[in-house]
Amino acid sequence: MKNKQEIFKNAPLLLDEPEVQQLLAYCESLEDELVEFKFEKSNNKELIMLDMLKEVVKSCAAIQQEEMEHERFGYALPNYSESIRNLRSYIFEMNRINKLRL
Repeated sequence: MKNKQEIFKNAPLLLDEPEVQQLLAYCESLEDELVEFKFEKSNNKELIMLDMLKEVVKSCAAIQQEEMEHERFGYALPNYSESIRNLRSYIFEMNRINKLRL
């Protein structure tokens, strides 16, 4: 963020004006709100859940790809039970780390 005092370096007398003081106080309050918003956004459980769901979808797509390769090329079938166990443990681990209370 830009230093508010730097803006008035060429006209320091303006800093004594009540309107300018009011404006600087308002800017400071907005900066505080912005910092709080950024903190809330970074600790937002919805974003954590969204990331977790993206990982689940990506894993499901990989399993579908393995199944298509099995049908097309004769590769080994995907191990669904292992995939489900891994998915379950991933979800529980994310739940524990982020305290999602699922």
